[in-house]
Amino acid sequence: MERVVITGIGLVTPLGPTAESTWEALLQAKTVAAPITAFDASAFATKFACEVRGWDATPWFSSRDLKHVDRVAQFGVAAAMMALADAGLTLPLAEAEADRWATYIGSGMGGIITIEHTMATYAAKGPRYGISPYFVTDIISNIIPGMVSLRGNLRGANMSHVSACATGGHAIGEAMRAIRHGYVDGAVAGGAEATISPLGIGGFSSLRAMSTRNDEPATACRPFDRDRDGFVMGEGGAVVVLEGLTKAKRRGARILAEVVGYGASADAHHITAPSPDGQGAARAMRMALADAKWSPDRIDYVNAHGTSTPLNDAAETAAMHHVFGAHARRLSVSSTKSMTGHMLGAAGAAEAAFCALALARGVVPPTANYATPDPACDLDYVPNEPRQVQVRGAMTNAIGFGGTNAVLALAKWEE
Repeated sequence: MERVVITGIGLVTPLGPTAESTWEALLQAKTVAAPITAFDASAFATKFACEVRGWDATPWFSSRDLKHVDRVAQFGVAAAMMALADAGLTLPLAEAEADRWATYIGSGMGGIITIEHTMATYAAKGPRYGISPYFVTDIISNIIPGMVSLRGNLRGANMSHVSACATGGHAIGEAMRAIRHGYVDGAVAGGAEATISPLGIGGFSSLRAMSTRNDEPATACRPFDRDRDGFVMGEGGAVVVLEGLTKAKRRGARILAEVVGYGASADAHHITAPSPDGQGAARAMRMALADAKWSPDRIDYVNAHGTSTPLNDAAETAAMHHVFGAHARRLSVSSTKSMTGHMLGAAGAAEAAFCALALARGVVPPTANYATPDPACDLDYVPNEPRQVQVRGAMTNAIGFGGTNAVLALAKWEE
C-alpha cells in the first residue's frame, strides 16, 4: 500500500490567520478567550469565546460573494487554499492529474449563522423577499469542499464528513485510506466551523457544556486541571494536503510528516457524554496503533482532545492508561484547545496539523492554564511551557457528540 505524507498545512484559528502565526502563538502559550463581539451575549450563561478577530476573507472571496458566503465556508476555503499553496501545488490542477485529487472537508454544524440570519429576514419580509437564493448552498457543509474542488480543479471524490468534534480527524483518516488504497494520488482534508452565534453559544450553554468563568475568560479553558468547568467555543478552519509518497517524491514536495495510522470507533454509551472508562476512545487509539503496526511505546506525544470538561478529560486520561499502560506516564500530553478554544469540526484537523509541526520541529506545545492537578487526570500534560523533545511518533484524539471517536497516528518524516 502507498505511504501517505503531509505536504501542506492551512490554518485559520483564533490564534492567527495562518499556520505560522497560530504555531508561534501556541508556543507562547497565548490565550485569547475574551468577551464575545459577534453579538450581544450579555443574557447568556457564557459570554465569552475564542473568536477569529479581524478576519479578512478578501484574498479568497470577491466583495459580491462575501455578501452571502457563510463564515464557515470562508474559513474552510481559506484554509484549503493556504494548504495547497503551502504544498507548492499550481492551481488549477492540470487535466492529466485533476481526476486523481480528492477533497474531504467537513463541518460539524454547517452554516448556522446563515440559518439565524435567514430566519430573521423571513420573519420580517416573508418567503418571497426574506429567503436568499443562496440560502441552501450557504448552509450545507459540503459547499466547502465543493468550492475548493471548483477553484482547484480537483475532480476526485468530493465530500463532507459530519461527525461533530471528530469531523476533521475522520476527514483526514478517510482521505489517507483513499490514497493508501490507490483511489487517488492526493487529497485536501480537514474541517471548518463558525458557531459563535446566539444559537451556537446558546445551545451548548443549555447543555451546560461550556465554561461560565465570565470574570476570567482568558484562563477559563484549563484542560485536565482540577478546577475545569467546561469548554470554550472556538472557530476557524484547518486543512492539510495529503499525498502518496510516490507522487510527493516525484514532484519534489517538502514532506512535513507521515500519517501512519487511523482508528474510528463508537462509544455506544450516551448521546453526549463519553464512556467514563474511556473504552470507546481506547478502541480507536488501539486501531490507529494497529494500522501503523506500532507498539504503544512508539508514541512520544499525544495531542489530546482535552476539552476542559470534567467528564471528557477524565475519560480520555483513562483511555490513555488503558492503551499505553506504564508507558502512559512517559508520554508528553497536551491540549491545545486551552489556547485555540474548541473549534468543533475543525479541531481534529487543526490538532493533526499541530502534531505534524511538532514532529517536524522537535517541540511540543503546552497545555495552557494548568494550575491544580486532578487525581483523575494524572499524566504529564506539558503545563504552560512548550517542550523541546524529539518526537518520533505522535497521536491525536478527536471525540465527538454521538459517541464518535477518530484517532490519527503520525510519524516523523525520515527517508
